[in-house]
Amino acid sequence: MGAVLGVFSLASWVPCLCSGASCLLCSCCPNTKNSTVTRLIYAFILLLGTAVSCIMLTEGMETQLKKIPGFCEGGFKISVADIKADKDCDVLVGFKAVYRINFALAIFFFAFFLLMLKVKSSKDPRAAVHNGFWFFKIAAIVGIMVGSFYIPGGSFTSVWFVVGMVGAAFFILIQLVLLVDFAHSWNESWVSRMEEGNPRVWYAALLSVTTFFYVMSIIVVGLFYTYYTKPDGCTENKFFISINLILCIVVSIISIHPKIQEHQPRSGLLQSSVITLYTLYLTWSAMTNEPDRSCNPTLLSIITHIASPTMTPANSTVIVPTSAPPSKKGHFVDAENLLGLAVFVFCLLYSSIRTSSNSQVNKLTLSGSDSVILGDTNASGANDEEDGQPRRAVDNEKEGVQYSYSFFHLMLCLASLYIMMTLTSWYSPDAMFQNVTSKWPAVWVKITSSWVCLLLYVWTLVAPLVLTSRDFS
Repeated sequence: MGAVLGVFSLASWVPCLCSGASCLLCSCCPNTKNSTVTRLIYAFILLLGTAVSCIMLTEGMETQLKKIPGFCEGGFKISVADIKADKDCDVLVGFKAVYRINFALAIFFFAFFLLMLKVKSSKDPRAAVHNGFWFFKIAAIVGIMVGSFYIPGGSFTSVWFVVGMVGAAFFILIQLVLLVDFAHSWNESWVSRMEEGNPRVWYAALLSVTTFFYVMSIIVVGLFYTYYTKPDGCTENKFFISINLILCIVVSIISIHPKIQEHQPRSGLLQSSVITLYTLYLTWSAMTNEPDRSCNPTLLSIITHIASPTMTPANSTVIVPTSAPPSKKGHFVDAENLLGLAVFVFCLLYSSIRTSSNSQVNKLTLSGSDSVILGDTNASGANDEEDGQPRRAVDNEKEGVQYSYSFFHLMLCLASLYIMMTLTSWYSPDAMFQNVTSKWPAVWVKITSSWVCLLLYVWTLVAPLVLTSRDFS
């Protein structure tokens, strides 16, 4: 009897899965706007795909993947010293599965990016596809995933690696914009509270957070020089750390320059401190992909070394723990990649719940016009209650969308590629697929992204001075 009731309970969700987001999550968040609910569902789909990708890297799942007919043929073959190849399969099937899963997600979101171009309001028929038909969309993703597992390796893997590296680099820039937007919103909130209440308390809080970020940055730089450089080597790492440290100092000074403050009084050191930390994260991420193992210790080994330091003479060089070669079994997620996943999850969720009143992301067309945000919210909510119907998420996009549908899907497409590269540690297969290694292109992609991020942030500061005829308020 319980099973029958369970079937009928599940069947009651079928209409919701085939309709809009307002029905799908009506019991969970009854007062939520439709624009927010839809983005949260898409974010959940991407997070679910990320979780499945992580599971594919576990040793038990790799054993099951090797049983798939033909899956061990082609793809990532490994030939690493001190690692014995599996007699039944010498393909790194976990990485191969991650490539296929994120290929399906990227293709799905890219198709929706093209489909949702020029959607202006929820009255557009395509908006119904964006906000509803969840059963069919999830079924399409699963279908593409299943089909992708039968794509032969070889050239597909090489091409998709290049696509993934480029897409991940662009998503790194999007993460910067979202972090700047978050810091800007945080700063705006505190300034507003200063004007309403006791300004001394909020000034102290703002100063404390900013100081904390800069102190963390100084500590991180010190750790970089200690563990990622050597007196007689690691020249590239010394250059990366030094040049980015200088650039971060310059950016911080620019943010508080009188001319900048005159045109953008709300810009300040809080945003610059966030950018500094993110730039140092990108610097560290680049160094973790350096092929020279002596200049590339693992995060776990550094933490272990700090927690239990060995007694060494004062004039001796610190022994830097080196990274182990890529493991064939039980890879799962490296400690270095966990931080990247954490930043990704934060940016993804923030992009899903943010309001279009934040100006930084609006400039990159993530949001529509602010004038249509609250126009029909109260009226729609009232009608639902008067009709005696279950309260659902409010359709607040009848007069205009509150974010660019197409750009949101493009962001998710790039995020899929970023996850693919992160979970596979940006390892590159060689032409004959005999090994997977960290190579310099991945290092330069990341370090160049850090420079572009700083340049982009500086442009947001100086743009009002250069383009005087344009309104940046």
